[in-house]
Amino acid sequence: MKDNVEIFPVGFKEIERATKELDFDQPSDPLLGSLLSTLAASKPKGNFLELGTGSGLSTAFLLQGMDSKSSLISIDNDSTLVSIAQKHLGTDKRVKFIVGSGEDLIIDTKDGSIDFIFADTWPGKYNHLGETLALLKVGGIYLVDDMLSQDNWPKGHSIKANNLVNYLEQREDFIITKMCWSTGIIICTKIK
Repeated sequence: MKDNVEIFPVGFKEIERATKELDFDQPSDPLLGSLLSTLAASKPKGNFLELGTGSGLSTAFLLQGMDSKSSLISIDNDSTLVSIAQKHLGTDKRVKFIVGSGEDLIIDTKDGSIDFIFADTWPGKYNHLGETLALLKVGGIYLVDDMLSQDNWPKGHSIKANNLVNYLEQREDFIITKMCWSTGIIICTKIK
């Protein structure tokens, strides 16, 4: 294992620079990104869904792990942030960027059609959660981050985070792992 070696996906450094210029205070963590790449590689020919494109930092890591026959839909309601992702990752034919409502996309997506969901925004994480989990195929992965208390959380957000954890723990159709690593990650695999 090499120390101090940084391996970032195509476009990551440019996206990171543009994100800092916007003073966006919720960028994805590179540790999470590395995990996303690794898990994405476990889903060859996979259908991926990213709820919350942000500026595309996590998108770059997902694309790094995906094979050439996989596809990714990434949605966010902030056109300024999505434009950064499109500028640096938009030539990759595996990804489709959408500026719009995550709730609408969740409702319009066929149940059992997705292999991997990264939910990094309110739709699919704090609302429409049951509908989002229904989108996964058996063996599909649902991943959320930012589950450890963050300085930028609004008042009362910890209650929402705790409710999400409790809900996921009670689902009998998922095996879950909670990780006190990076920003706090929960990985769920659908088993039935």
